[in-house]
Amino acid sequence: MKKQIDPRILRTRKLIMDAFIELSMKKDFKDITIKDITTAATVNRATFYSHFIDKYDLLEKVLSESFMREVIQEVGAHEVINEETIKSIFLSIIKFLTSISNQCQRSYEAFTPQIETIFKMELQAFFSELAQKQWANQNKTEVEAFSVMLSWALYGAAMHWVQNQKTQPEDYVKQLMPFIKNRINMDKESVNLI
Repeated sequence: MKKQIDPRILRTRKLIMDAFIELSMKKDFKDITIKDITTAATVNRATFYSHFIDKYDLLEKVLSESFMREVIQEVGAHEVINEETIKSIFLSIIKFLTSISNQCQRSYEAFTPQIETIFKMELQAFFSELAQKQWANQNKTEVEAFSVMLSWALYGAAMHWVQNQKTQPEDYVKQLMPFIKNRINMDKESVNLI
C-alpha cells in the first residue's frame, strides 16, 4: 500500500513552486534569491530547504512536475508510435516551449538547459515504454537507441522551429515526417533504423 503524503506538505510545496513561477515572470533567474521565494510563498527558509536543495533543484522540480506534467498528459493518450503520435508530441513540445518563453521571458534562457535535459529524459522514457510494448520482440538496446534518437530529434526540431518560426508548426512537422519515415521503418513487427 502506498503511503499518503500529508496534504499540508503538498500545499506548502505548491506554494513554493507557484511563488517561484511568479518570480520567474518578473525577474531574471540569476536574480531570484531564496529569500525572494520564501517571502512570496510565505514560508521560512527551513521550510524551503525541507522541500528543495536550492533554487536549481526547485527549477528542475517546477519544470518536471508542473510544466512537463501537461505535456506528458497530452501525449500519454497515445498507445503506439506512429505518425500521429510524433506530430502530437512535436506540437505539444512547441506549445510548451512557446508558453514558457512567453510566461518567463526574463528567465527563459537560463531555463533552457534544464528544459532540454528534462524533455529528452521524459520523452525517451515515454518512447521507450511505448516501443517495448509495440515491438516486444525487438532487442532492448535497439529500442533504447530508437527512443533516444526520436526524443532528441523531436526536441531538436522543436527548438529549431522556435528559433526560426518560418512556417506554422503543423506545416513544419509535416515536412519532417517523410524524413522520419524514410529513416525509421515503423511497422507492427519491428523498428528498423535505416
